[in-house]
Amino acid sequence: MIKKISLSVLYVFTFVVAVAFGSFVVVKSFGLATNQNNTITIGSKTYNTEAEGLMLMEANSGRVISSHNADKKLPMASLTKIITAIVAIEKNKDLDTKLAIPKEAVGIEGSSIYLRAGEHLTIRELLYGLMLRSGNDAATAIAILTSGSVPAFMEECNNFCTNLGLTSTHLVTPSGLHDDDHYTTASDLAKITAYALKNKTFAEIVKTTTKTIPNELGKYDHRDLVNKNKFLAMVEGADGVKTGYTTKAGRCFVGSATREDDGLKIVCVLLNCRPMFQECRAFIQAALDSYKMHNLLDDGYESAININKSEQKSTMAKSEKGFAYPLTEDEVNKIEYHDTLSLSYDAPLSKHQKVGEIKVLLNNQLIFCDNIYTIEEVKDNTYKSALDKVIDKFNSDL
Repeated sequence: MIKKISLSVLYVFTFVVAVAFGSFVVVKSFGLATNQNNTITIGSKTYNTEAEGLMLMEANSGRVISSHNADKKLPMASLTKIITAIVAIEKNKDLDTKLAIPKEAVGIEGSSIYLRAGEHLTIRELLYGLMLRSGNDAATAIAILTSGSVPAFMEECNNFCTNLGLTSTHLVTPSGLHDDDHYTTASDLAKITAYALKNKTFAEIVKTTTKTIPNELGKYDHRDLVNKNKFLAMVEGADGVKTGYTTKAGRCFVGSATREDDGLKIVCVLLNCRPMFQECRAFIQAALDSYKMHNLLDDGYESAININKSEQKSTMAKSEKGFAYPLTEDEVNKIEYHDTLSLSYDAPLSKHQKVGEIKVLLNNQLIFCDNIYTIEEVKDNTYKSALDKVIDKFNSDL
């Protein structure tokens, strides 16, 4: 009797375990179960992330809000098209001339806007197909029409990254189709996106939800493009940017949102992150809630300086750059300003002569530095200076 009960209990236990395991597999396949998460900190709060690589950055200042494996080289799928788009915009002075689609751009594998050889579209129209529908054929067409060939365009893209000072990004295709030598990092891609969003054409395209472009040789005379980026409807102020997926890269996303009243712009890069939209919404909203932009130097730093050996006893000196920075409420009182101005300067001083530096520190860490210059010429009161005055007066009297 005891043996039968034990066997019954074993059968029930085995059944329960099997059902539980099967349920976990099913739940996971529908995106409801999570892997072992890594944590990041935004402001004073901690969050979990499934991203293999992550960067959360304020775009205007470049301040890193939070990161995880941000320098790990990873495939990024169609996030490549962020680079393709900004390079094409900068290289094509005319975005609105109709151009014939080359046959090499037709039938490219993966996502497509179904281009046909010989039809005519502008670079601008192709850019909408690239960024809203992630058209790999649009990427190839843009590359060939911009640089003459795909390899030549990829050289332009890699040079673009090098010129931005990025050393961990290398591109092989304009679309992001997988290649083992095609990679970036979350850190690099955040910097690239911040740069691209400063371009009005790029910014306008990536925040567009729907766009109609021609379909010259198709059954219908137009293509209705609907943006794949669901994030645009998830957060107030969302303004971009791009989705991406390949089997090797996993789900990848770059999202951006801007708060209107102070211009705080948060960029979130997620590489190989299954719940990419959900995490992006949570992280960007947390950053918007935790940080505000503060104008720490409105129009530069200004100070009077004392002058020796001159009839003029003082003059003004000023830095040239303003400086705004995202801060939490707790950080505002931890800002310090230090200038390297001397107590006094000997004349003569020329106009726009460097006389020192202004440094801004947060928690004793340098976050900004700029030169301080004189705003006018200051002459000395030596014999030569006096003689110059006599000569100037004599000449004026002639």
